[in-house]
Amino acid sequence: MSLHPVLDAVTRRIRERSATSRAAYLERLRAAAAQGPRRLSLGCANRAHGFAGCTAAEDKAALRGGATPAIGIVTSYNDMLSAHQPYGAYPERLKAAVRAAGGVAQVAGGVPAMCDGITQGEPGMELSLFSREVIAMGTAVALSHGTFDGVLCLGVCDKIVPGLLIGALSFGHQPTVFVPAGPMPSGLPNKEKGRIRQLHAEGKLDKHALLEAEAASYHSPGTCTFYGTANSNQMLVEMMGLHLPGASFANPGTPLRDALTDAAARRVVGLRTPIGEIVDERAVVNAVVGLLATGGSTNHTLHLPAIAAAAGIALTWEDFADLSAVVPLLARVYPNGSADVNQFEAAGGMAFLIGELADAGLLHADAATVWEGEGIGAYRRPLRLEGGGLVRGAPVRESADPAVLAPVSAPMAAEGGLRVLTGPLGRAVVKVSAVKPDHRVIEAPARVFTDQESVQAAFRRGELHRDVIVVVRFQGPKANGMPELHKLTPPLGVLQDLGYRVALVTDGRMSGASGKVPAAIHVTPEAAAGGPLGRVRDGDVLRLDTERGVLEVLDAPDWESRVSAEAPVDAGAGCGRELFGVFRRAVGSAEAGASVFG
Repeated sequence: MSLHPVLDAVTRRIRERSATSRAAYLERLRAAAAQGPRRLSLGCANRAHGFAGCTAAEDKAALRGGATPAIGIVTSYNDMLSAHQPYGAYPERLKAAVRAAGGVAQVAGGVPAMCDGITQGEPGMELSLFSREVIAMGTAVALSHGTFDGVLCLGVCDKIVPGLLIGALSFGHQPTVFVPAGPMPSGLPNKEKGRIRQLHAEGKLDKHALLEAEAASYHSPGTCTFYGTANSNQMLVEMMGLHLPGASFANPGTPLRDALTDAAARRVVGLRTPIGEIVDERAVVNAVVGLLATGGSTNHTLHLPAIAAAAGIALTWEDFADLSAVVPLLARVYPNGSADVNQFEAAGGMAFLIGELADAGLLHADAATVWEGEGIGAYRRPLRLEGGGLVRGAPVRESADPAVLAPVSAPMAAEGGLRVLTGPLGRAVVKVSAVKPDHRVIEAPARVFTDQESVQAAFRRGELHRDVIVVVRFQGPKANGMPELHKLTPPLGVLQDLGYRVALVTDGRMSGASGKVPAAIHVTPEAAAGGPLGRVRDGDVLRLDTERGVLEVLDAPDWESRVSAEAPVDAGAGCGRELFGVFRRAVGSAEAGASVFG
């Protein structure tokens, strides 16, 4: 199937825009590859430090000799977070599999992994986005010894995978495989969880009932089962060819998951294509297509530009919007539907998705992968267990549940549902895949806030029970690290269900759980950088029009002569926030990935 003309045009545009930066990146990558692992030229004391910690005599002897492939493991393990708890057993398993394949593996380093689900609405959330940069730098520190021939990256959740990717791309000359841990088995259905949250927001259920529901939903090791940023991460990494075929969504502790983990270790030993060559313009476009086709996390309008930039590639919001207009929505997974990610996998998962997109010309099927010699189009044949071993399965050509995962011929929607808004308030992104058509154009008076707690308090006082566009400003990366405003979802959802015309406009984030209420997020320039959002006052009539792609000020007396409101006084201290002041001062715009690099 020939490429869709828009896919081809966007890829060409990205390639042309990135020509200079990508060439410089590849030159650096190839120069590093030509030098080979530094351990071979290290002094004797340096080399001895590199294998002194080996407890297996055969590993120590192999590293001492220098010819055996050395694999570095970078892990985000901790046992408080469900998604990362399974990684505790991975190092020994990976070491054994690498040893059997003729190599030696060592844990090169660990990176932090925080959970946005725990820090929602708390001070720690102001560290969340910047933890991506910390993880990228931690990955670079882990690999800085220069002693490895390949890398295994262990990470799952929101900022962890993007951070690992950015860090690994700074060592882009090394072959790298990402090793997922998989989602927890299904618990309380996500739709029921959302219903109970909304009832609690209305004061109809107490906190005990809410906690019971949450504990029944988040109940065991593994990724949360809704389709937020964590599971969007796994989809993207497979779309970029950095997982083994079909590795994204096998549950932890199952024979299939163990077999896939072993296979990843064996694969990296013989892998020759470095990660910086795999992550090219085609891989980046494939990732965007996958995000759009599945209705994935809006956080990736931040993460993907930052990841692309780490490989010398310039990705813009226009690229997302142009692709969204032609990529159909093929999945309905909560919050864009009632199913969870286990049901998505059972319906055909990544194999069906990739095959459908490739057959429609909506995928660069020839893009390189860690499954060397085969492009991403071959990932329509997932790895399966048969007779105690892994084999390539047959192509998945039919969905087992079209209500969860649909073919291109009968999509959930004709487009991906991610749009860019522009206008007097700046530029923003909006995800409409879960927004009903009659809520996609909202015109109403503004009510202005500077934090989500104030919104919740106003809701409880009944002050928002009307047509309203809630403006929450000074929530961008420069202001306070751009925390997610996920706790706004239940009250705004209640207002919408009561029949009011409701929308949100913010320079903050709404997370991978962005849902049914139209939300113009990531508004840039942000208020703390002098953006026009700082000039909005209570009662100004705004219009959020996702159909025309505009964010308008319809009635605001003396708009042009207004002075922006001052940012709230915040010492930026407590819960470690004082340590991140340098990030807030250095961070770029949301459109450029809200990154401190470059």
